[in-house]
Amino acid sequence: MINFKLKYMALCLIGIATACHTDTKKGESVKERNKVSTAEASWMIGPFERPQNAQPIIQRDTMATFNDPMSGQEVVWQSMATFNPAAIVKDGKINVLYRAEQDRHTDTIGGHTSRIGLATSEDGSIYKRADEPIFYPDNDDQKEFEWTGGTEDPRIVESEDGTYVLTYTQWNRKTPRLALATSKDLKNWTKHGPVFQDFKNGKYHDKETKSGAIVTQLKGGKLVAAKIKGKYYMYYGVPHIWLATSTDLINWEPVEDYAGNLAPVLNPRPGYFDSWLVEAGPPPVLTENGIVVLYNAGNSKNIGVEELGNRVYTSGQALFDANEPWKLIDRSDEPYLKPELPFEKSGQYKDGTTFVEGLTFFKGKWYLYYGTADSMVGMATAEP
Repeated sequence: MINFKLKYMALCLIGIATACHTDTKKGESVKERNKVSTAEASWMIGPFERPQNAQPIIQRDTMATFNDPMSGQEVVWQSMATFNPAAIVKDGKINVLYRAEQDRHTDTIGGHTSRIGLATSEDGSIYKRADEPIFYPDNDDQKEFEWTGGTEDPRIVESEDGTYVLTYTQWNRKTPRLALATSKDLKNWTKHGPVFQDFKNGKYHDKETKSGAIVTQLKGGKLVAAKIKGKYYMYYGVPHIWLATSTDLINWEPVEDYAGNLAPVLNPRPGYFDSWLVEAGPPPVLTENGIVVLYNAGNSKNIGVEELGNRVYTSGQALFDANEPWKLIDRSDEPYLKPELPFEKSGQYKDGTTFVEGLTFFKGKWYLYYGTADSMVGMATAEP
């Protein structure tokens, strides 16, 4: 969510909150308090509910260390924040890949170094973290794009042959680039570099790109990358959402209009919760109704929803045609998830953030993972 141009970001005071309790409004039941959304269109995934007495499932760790290959030093790699998670089911467990920031003692959002950590759960409630990051800047052919800002904001899908495809943002403190890596075990990774580096002689290579969400479908009780008329599709970007295609999940081409310009398929809307920006969320899901895209939304109260406030990030859903993925059919008029609990409004981004990036299907239920205030990881669930 961060590191796009300054007009879409602001400086915030740093203060990770440790008190993350919930309370119930007078006259409101615990069930109502935990409920994320009330009005749902029939095509939407959900409604989602937070766990009772919801707490962040992952928070910063000021003790865990890692021998950083770039600096040659032992660093406290998740001392600043842990947020913006991807999720995938592997070997009967939920695997949450989350962005972990090393504190570099700056008040600037995006001024730290990010790596990707891993937490696993057998029941969807208790999460065990790996001691070291599983994905990070290294002395490889991608270091010029990844150092010193790091590897940010993962999203992950599984191909039909069992390969895990990770999209993430490379941040070298100059240009954020949407990049891709693959793995068979979530531990050993092959980096393939920026996803558009070879398109039209690098036309978009030095342009800001990020937030790549590859379309999936539910097969045999799990989400796998979906082919539509022989192609894979990826919704990506901010402050608009664009579309890209691939035949192999590795090499991608952005969809352009007749004049050779990027053609947005989802735009901000004055008068709504997504008046400031829209940004791709977790991997979309191809359903019998069409492609359901869960997206992140930024509000500008002077042209959006005044009571939400400025720069508050909520989450919406949009429905696209199953055969023409650029064709918008419907979208939610209200957010299905918004910052309400203390830990969703405490930390680096105090305006409030519920930034969705991870969606998986586990033991007959949807699990949605989101970053809270650029600081922690939250979770909500839904029945199918």
